[in-house]
Amino acid sequence: MCGITGFWDIQNIYKKKEAEALGEKMAKAIEARGPDSSGIWVAEGLVLAHRRLAIQDLSPHGHQPMHSPSKRFTTIYNGEIFNAPQIQQKLIEKGYTFKGHSDTEVMLAAFEEWGIQPSVQKFIGMFAIVLWDHKEKKLYLIRDRLGIKPLYYGWQKGVLFFGSQLKSFYPHPQWQGVISKNALVSFFRFGYVPTPMSIYEDIQKQEPGTILEIGQNGQIEKYKYWSMEEVYKTGKENPFSGSLKEATGHLDKLLKDAVKKRLLSDVPVGAFLSGGVDSSLVAALMQQQSTQPIKTFSIGFHENSYNEAHYAKEVARHLGTDHHELYITAKDAQAVIPYLSDWYDEPFADSSEIPTYLVSKLARDHVTVSLSGDGGDEFFAGYTRYFTGERLWESRENLPLLVRKGLSKVINHMPPSLWNTLEAILPQTLCPTHLGDKARKYAGLLGERTLAGYYTTLVSYWDDPASLVAEGQDLLPAVWESLEGGDSYVSSMQFLDSVTYLPDDILTKVDRASMAVSLEARVPLLDHRVVEFAWQLPLEMKIHNGQGKRILRDVLYQYVPKKLIERPKMGFGVPVGDWIRGDLRDWAEDLLSISALNASGLLNPEPIRKRWAEHLSGKGDWQHSLWAVLMFQAWYKNIS
Repeated sequence: MCGITGFWDIQNIYKKKEAEALGEKMAKAIEARGPDSSGIWVAEGLVLAHRRLAIQDLSPHGHQPMHSPSKRFTTIYNGEIFNAPQIQQKLIEKGYTFKGHSDTEVMLAAFEEWGIQPSVQKFIGMFAIVLWDHKEKKLYLIRDRLGIKPLYYGWQKGVLFFGSQLKSFYPHPQWQGVISKNALVSFFRFGYVPTPMSIYEDIQKQEPGTILEIGQNGQIEKYKYWSMEEVYKTGKENPFSGSLKEATGHLDKLLKDAVKKRLLSDVPVGAFLSGGVDSSLVAALMQQQSTQPIKTFSIGFHENSYNEAHYAKEVARHLGTDHHELYITAKDAQAVIPYLSDWYDEPFADSSEIPTYLVSKLARDHVTVSLSGDGGDEFFAGYTRYFTGERLWESRENLPLLVRKGLSKVINHMPPSLWNTLEAILPQTLCPTHLGDKARKYAGLLGERTLAGYYTTLVSYWDDPASLVAEGQDLLPAVWESLEGGDSYVSSMQFLDSVTYLPDDILTKVDRASMAVSLEARVPLLDHRVVEFAWQLPLEMKIHNGQGKRILRDVLYQYVPKKLIERPKMGFGVPVGDWIRGDLRDWAEDLLSISALNASGLLNPEPIRKRWAEHLSGKGDWQHSLWAVLMFQAWYKNIS
């Protein structure tokens, strides 16, 4: 795992020493991603800079930038190719020799033997690759299939920037950090900036599964070597036809191999363990293939409604892992908040970024690599909102559109005091907490006619984010249009999550939090072979009796007793709504003051101040929408 950055000045205006100095400054900005060593390569206006976190082949033979055997290709690369040993063996049979055993060296030899796209299609892994072809004078940017590893790029004043994180571009004199108003609107809707946008104008996130080819004229050609949309459609057209038992057996083999490949390392490896289905399964398959107790890591909270550490401890005890847990206080978590805007150098509003960082920090004290269970919810239908959302979708279908619109207006015009009264007098079994907020969300859903629109309303932090940003447009991701009318509700939600929420929220969170402490996170459930098989499975193999992850559970229960797992799903969140009313109130008030909201010249303070007042008074629970504003404000303050 590493950090990569660089630039291509096609006009070649910088002298070599000046270009090297710029590259070194850019790499220094992402030193945490690779604290073990650094490297710079400069030629023809192109600067490739690398920060190394040594995982495989700790010797200098793994140092980057690295050249291919014939010197045709030079690369900087972030990630891991987990089937590199198998590819290396095929190359040895073709006459190649290797100085070391790094996957970078194997990757470069593969490019020489088979070409770029055919080689990438052979790779099983997570990667962001920058590759210079000396012969063709072309630059290639390559991102893995699922978007596990980040890669930004874009032109500023005639210079092409590329790298793992935006902050690596800041030291360059040609850098222009102009905030994109449209991207900011999208951030306030989703809590993240969706691909291909970045928070800055003229800079993009590279789409997963793509290869960009840039010639000397600056023209960029894009090639798709793997498409989630195509895999989704192919899975529907060619569903798995065997029994549940056969599917479970096949998935078990796929997951065992996915985990086995991700144990490849020359440094210690462990696993995050929450005690839920996904992390327990990953830990179980790791322990099943290890002769020694694996190291597992959990974060605990003293607030029972957020704490799963005791469940994780029971699973760890059953598996026989070397388990480590850390109970954190509100002050421990709050101490992390000032650093978030530096680690996530785009605004990012998923509050589970805090415990994700803390568990990464705990793990880094013992290991350099940790496996994570991310991906199970998206591909095996685990999110609670898939089921509650489907019930709401079906219930609204029974109401004529005019009735839905009328009911929506009535709900939106009911005063907060009425909802508070109902919540106080009705029994908890009939009345959920924050009844008024849930009712207003339902009111918004009533008016939606399409699944894409319904999904957008369901996941939005702000229902009208354009009202917060002067001259900003509310642009929904283009992939929304690919949904077909015949898709089931749950499948549609899974697909939309897999192409937006998964790479832009979940994987961004894990990457930035782990890299902040120089820890490599690996995600075996996102092995593309597992994903392709998951899309072939009929929904009844994922959902049973109103519960998701049916087939994952069946695999897990071969290793862990059912009684240790079966319980209501808990999110990996923190009570930021209570914190900003309490211990963090002064911090929040400072960022949400009229003067602070006006500082960027981008925000409309009125709706924000209204929600802040309602949140403080208890008339509304606006923790998610306000947290998004706070994260933007903290980020903006950090870059100003």
